[in-house]
Amino acid sequence: MKQQNVTAAERIKSFTYLLVFSFAVWLALTSTVEIQEIGVGIAVCVVVALWLSSYYLRLGLPPLSAKRVVFFCVYLGVLGGEILKANLDVAYRVIHPKMPINPGVVVIKTALKSDIAKMALANSITLTPGTFTLDIIGDNLLIHWINVQVEEVEDATEAIGERFEKYLRVIFE
Repeated sequence: MKQQNVTAAERIKSFTYLLVFSFAVWLALTSTVEIQEIGVGIAVCVVVALWLSSYYLRLGLPPLSAKRVVFFCVYLGVLGGEILKANLDVAYRVIHPKMPINPGVVVIKTALKSDIAKMALANSITLTPGTFTLDIIGDNLLIHWINVQVEEVEDATEAIGERFEKYLRVIFE
């Protein structure tokens, strides 16, 4: 974990965003607007936000901002859509009589600089069926792909990584 000088404004901002996010999750999980549920939710979320904001700031992650939160929500939707598409593609390959696969390992290059951003990209790729991140070496990711369509680094980067990376750039950098 990285130790950094954090201003009071950054601490307040991180606490506020974590509080709002955790309260939104609380409301989604409880599905009620009764006063006692709201009161308990606010109390629990204040404690959670106080506790997690200090950990969040020590990780060396970029400060929370409304733009990052919005891009994260959009990113989750894109990730969900890509997982759905990949599941349907793999299911087709499983039930197709001739199993049209062309497995192989390709290299993609990332412009992401922080380790956590690279890890998020690697995990996003691994979560989509048909691809698996084998290793991260510097700015390159080794990907096992169930149906290699392109082998050039630039083309593979565009086909596999760019759909996630454009959002992760905004979220983490």
